[in-house]
Amino acid sequence: MPETVSATVVGLALFAAILHASWNAFLRTGADRLWTVTVMSFASSAGALLFVFAVPLPLSPAWPYIVLSAFLQVGYSVFLVAAYRNGELGQVYPIMRGSVPMLVTLGGFLLAGQQPGPYQVAGVILVALGIMSLSLGAGRASGTSVLFALATGAIIAGYVTVDAIGVRLAGHSGAYTVWVLTIYGTLMPTTFLLMRGRLAVDPLARETWKALGGGVVAMAAYGVVVAAFALGPAGPITALRETSVVFAALIGWLFLGETLTARRIVACAVVAAGAVLIGR
Repeated sequence: MPETVSATVVGLALFAAILHASWNAFLRTGADRLWTVTVMSFASSAGALLFVFAVPLPLSPAWPYIVLSAFLQVGYSVFLVAAYRNGELGQVYPIMRGSVPMLVTLGGFLLAGQQPGPYQVAGVILVALGIMSLSLGAGRASGTSVLFALATGAIIAGYVTVDAIGVRLAGHSGAYTVWVLTIYGTLMPTTFLLMRGRLAVDPLARETWKALGGGVVAMAAYGVVVAAFALGPAGPITALRETSVVFAALIGWLFLGETLTARRIVACAVVAAGAVLIGR
């Protein structure tokens, strides 16, 4: 790790990784996960609305990217719920997160002619091996969960790419983020209504507060990683954040009663190592 990456930045990146794995655990434990992720979106949109009038409007070229990012994040939420339907946190999360840098690298090679370096090639191979280990053999994730996890990873890769372009056109990164979250907070309940017909939320119910708490953790995870980006280089921070796949396996074991075999630990570590190499 370069000397320019301070202990504070390392700590923030690792904390963001823990928070990201944690809010996925909130979602995984929900009795109705589509309802849970919808209520979680209330916390995100409420937090964003607090800052709508404190930031300038994004510049006009950024708006198509803002809207597209919000739609992609709704798709991400729906596919993530489907992935967790038959898969454990310690299986689905590493496949989902690990596939993102792999898919971005492969997409850059196939669609844009970008030649990956030796680190990227080694990283793609490691991530692929780790995902295969989680997907095959005894104790494997179901085929449906694997497919939905890979699809979720593809959607994440899509909105990350959209955001990377859109935030540069917005003129203000905070304004871009606030409006993406605000529109997402409108689209997610609408999507729930289209799929289910009715959205009932009991403000006194424990599940409601647990879901809102998960939404706060999700917002905090995003805020912490943004703070890290403001203090240090993006490459090492992004690589450190991918250690969240290991934290997800540990959280699943400690709090969700999931099996933590030596094979799963090794597979998660291989996925994380591959993501780190791709990040270089």
